[in-house]
Amino acid sequence: MQHPTKPAASDTDLLIVGGGINGTGIARDAAGRGLSVMLVEQDDLASHTSSASTKLIHGGLRYLEYREFRLVREALIERERLWRMAPHIIWPLEFVLPQGNSPRPAWLVRLGLFLYDHLGGRKRLPATRTVALDHDPVGLGLKPGDPKAFVYSDCWVEDSRLVVLNARDAADRGATVLTRTRLVDARRDAGGWAATIADDKGERTVRARALVNAAGPWVAEVLGKVPDARRDRGVRLVKGSHIVVPRLYDGAHAFLLQNPDRRVVFAIPYEQQYTLVGTTDEAWQGEPGRATIDAAETAYLLDTIDRYFERPVAPTEIVWSYSGIRPLYDDHAASASAVTRDYVLDLDTGEDDAPMLSIFGGKITTYRKLAEHALQELARFFPAAGPAWTAGAALPGGDLPDGDFDRYLATLGQRYPAFPAPLLRRLARAYGTWVERLLADAQSPADLGEVLGGGLFGREVDYLRTVEWARSAEDILYRRSKLGLHVPAGTAARVDRYLAGLADDQ
Repeated sequence: MQHPTKPAASDTDLLIVGGGINGTGIARDAAGRGLSVMLVEQDDLASHTSSASTKLIHGGLRYLEYREFRLVREALIERERLWRMAPHIIWPLEFVLPQGNSPRPAWLVRLGLFLYDHLGGRKRLPATRTVALDHDPVGLGLKPGDPKAFVYSDCWVEDSRLVVLNARDAADRGATVLTRTRLVDARRDAGGWAATIADDKGERTVRARALVNAAGPWVAEVLGKVPDARRDRGVRLVKGSHIVVPRLYDGAHAFLLQNPDRRVVFAIPYEQQYTLVGTTDEAWQGEPGRATIDAAETAYLLDTIDRYFERPVAPTEIVWSYSGIRPLYDDHAASASAVTRDYVLDLDTGEDDAPMLSIFGGKITTYRKLAEHALQELARFFPAAGPAWTAGAALPGGDLPDGDFDRYLATLGQRYPAFPAPLLRRLARAYGTWVERLLADAQSPADLGEVLGGGLFGREVDYLRTVEWARSAEDILYRRSKLGLHVPAGTAARVDRYLAGLADDQ
């Protein structure tokens, strides 16, 4: 499609700052409408908040308690829509909500679940049911107590892969995606924006008709780089941390655990042999950046495990932890847990009509709708742009026949019979139908190049570097995959050496 604004060759319609889920979602939507797009991300895609989530596509059951009905409804509608768009990285997950230790009466919890079932037009996911934990297998592994529990459904998502797939689709539709590239400054001038960006090769100036500030925790910092930016919106930074421990229970279901302070913690099956436990909600007073779990958060999550599960977990058994800084819109709530998870879009047009749209808040589940709203806000500046289009469009690899992952996997096994089933499953989960681009004419794993450890081969690293912007072992082992939890010692060093060799060859 021809760019509707016919900018000069060196110009772009939208300069988007931030390569998390909101930035890549907006880039994809805008590029698909025919706008020219440049996205800059100072680190790797999804390297901060968007890879540090609880990895759920969900309505946010607990947000009903704060009367966030619009947000919950929008998220519930998006839940099944996103599942259809990317069934390789999104799939249903049952959640068991025990009433033992609950600070909320059962009738109130059930009322909330009734609303949860009906607010968003649920079609494919099952309705809530009530179970007795002393008779139902989902109670195995829990300490004895009040046997009443409710079971409801949401979806799991590979969060950092969702970001990368949005970026890939945006690029395939004409967007320029620049990682390890930061915004130095931006100023309004005649006809738009002049922005200085920098990478390891130095600085350069780009021109754009509109600036989108989707920098997440750095949203206020980006505003500080714009001399005449309006600053009447505030961001509240909240740290959320998770731990990964050996499996606490058998079964494919997750738990939503209520604590005496009325906060909730998820326990979710993770990477076959582990359980993911989180999250915390702690006010973050420092500068945005890489966060780590602290002793108080670790103790809080371990206390939650001890409160509910028969299997005790010692701090030394934690195999991994991760933390993220959530950039929430500051609604002046009394506690970090009560801060709204809804998003606010702030359009600043300045005196000469050069628009800057800043994104405050948001959550993974509503990213696609947020992107649509962002383009609505900018619509008057781009009257020739195309209409909204993303609601029914599969993400790369998501075009599985009838959305049936297991059936596709069976077909893949027939096509590549010499490949171990666990390897094919992992690759199909990561890449969907695009796994056939990666494997191509390979007849066995021996055709995939250098063995780097834990089922990772040179050809996959080549693919991740050329197709998905991966530049380091951390990008590959902990964001494009979670192989870092499985590979033998020394794998990260081997991957970095392999990548360095690829760079030297260019």
